[in-house]
Amino acid sequence: HYSIVTIVLYFTDSLSPARMSFCGWSSGEVYQNHFDKGVYTCSKCGTELFYSTKKYKHSSPWPAFTDTVTPDCLSKRSEGPSALKVSCAKCGNSLGHEFLNDGPEEGQSRF
Repeated sequence: HYSIVTIVLYFTDSLSPARMSFCGWSSGEVYQNHFDKGVYTCSKCGTELFYSTKKYKHSSPWPAFTDTVTPDCLSKRSEGPSALKVSCAKCGNSLGHEFLNDGPEEGQSRF
C-alpha cells in the first residue's frame, strides 16, 4: 500500500528483493540522496531503466541520472527545445523528462 504519491520507479539492490517506491509531488523525495548500488526499474512492468552508478546529486527534488540501462528502454517525445517527455518503452508508464544538456558534464542529459 502506498500513500498519496506518484510512484514512478522502484529501486532494487542485490541484498533486498523488496522494491522501494519513490517520487511524488505531495511528499518528500525518498531517494534523492540515495546512492546505494542497485537498479531503478519501472513500477508497472519491472523493466530496468537506470543503474545507480549513473545517478548524481542535483538541485531538483528528484533523483537525477546521466544515462539509461539501454538506449532503447525509454520512449521519448519532444516537449520543447530542451526537454523530452520519457516513458517506459515496454509498457508506456510515464517517467518524467530528459532535460537535454542539463547533466553534470557538458553535452550530457539529465533524466
